[in-house]
Amino acid sequence: MDEFDCAVIGAGVVGLAVARALALAGREVIVLEAEGAIGTGTSSRNSEVIHAGIYYPQGSLKARLCVEGKEALYAYAAERGVPHRRCGKLIVATSEAQVGQLEAIVAKGRANGVDDLVMLARDEARTLEPALECLAAVHSPSTGIVDSHALMLSLQGDLENAGGVVALKSAVRHAECTPQGIVLHTEDGTVLRCASVVNAAGLSAPGLARGFEGLPPETVPGAWFAKGNYFTLAGRAPFGRLIYPVPEAAGLGVHLTLDLGGQAKFGPDVQWVESADDLVVDARRGDAFYAEVRRYWPALPDGALIPGYAGIRPKISGPGEAARDFVIDGPARHGVPGLVNLFGIESPGLTSSLAIGRHVVELLAQ
Repeated sequence: MDEFDCAVIGAGVVGLAVARALALAGREVIVLEAEGAIGTGTSSRNSEVIHAGIYYPQGSLKARLCVEGKEALYAYAAERGVPHRRCGKLIVATSEAQVGQLEAIVAKGRANGVDDLVMLARDEARTLEPALECLAAVHSPSTGIVDSHALMLSLQGDLENAGGVVALKSAVRHAECTPQGIVLHTEDGTVLRCASVVNAAGLSAPGLARGFEGLPPETVPGAWFAKGNYFTLAGRAPFGRLIYPVPEAAGLGVHLTLDLGGQAKFGPDVQWVESADDLVVDARRGDAFYAEVRRYWPALPDGALIPGYAGIRPKISGPGEAARDFVIDGPARHGVPGLVNLFGIESPGLTSSLAIGRHVVELLAQ
């Protein structure tokens, strides 16, 4: 049996940010990744948006870590040369009922410390984006986009420069929580005993935690998979900012996102599925996309939407249930020394990643 100070399970953006933070705090760190490359799961199948921290309940981990993480991410990306752009976004109301919702969104954002939001009348919004149609909008100038893969490569570089390692094709099968440490068993037969373990396995985190002998099962939430389909735009979009509709129950609506090259994509929608491997985009869903997008961009041409890619949100609440906060459980919650479980790290997980890393370091320091 090999001995290691700290193991992080999962080399997505959150796992890498946590591992980096632990290594910079002086811990000996190994990252165990099931796949043959870093960041092949949720981290590679999202909108790559740096969120402002607007939508989340005041006092929640999502609100606090998003706002803290946004500032940390902009500073980190500028320092390390990670491609990004503070392009801003408009949240648009396309019906009278939604105008009142915009006011509530501004109030929620300000309660979370997002103090740069501006309500715009229709003409003001169209001055910023002439192709836009809406009744009113909220301008969020601190929203942006980032190259998520470049970010993950930078985090991995920092980790390795601090003495940490990433072990690919090292899926963890199960674990034993013992008084002498947490013993991890990988699929290839490797056995590691660690003083600390961080379960940052994303979509697999609840299932993995249920295989931890000695972890109280009541501390592990259920897992649901909310697929988000994306369609790309043929040609260039006439927008310089991200365009979001008023949020819906399980997501933020079919929004327009730009990549760093100016290419537009629309999505994600919400499709509850049984498997995290259900990643094929059904072209027939494009019909609903046209209807949604034309509420704020009536000039969207017929035939302009091309099936793109899909990602899966690691939900810990099911259809019809209220969205849950991030769950970041340390020993005070479950009673296992040295173990931190990360559950339900969906959006704004990318934005929050550096802040989550600091938070986990603090939990383990206790």
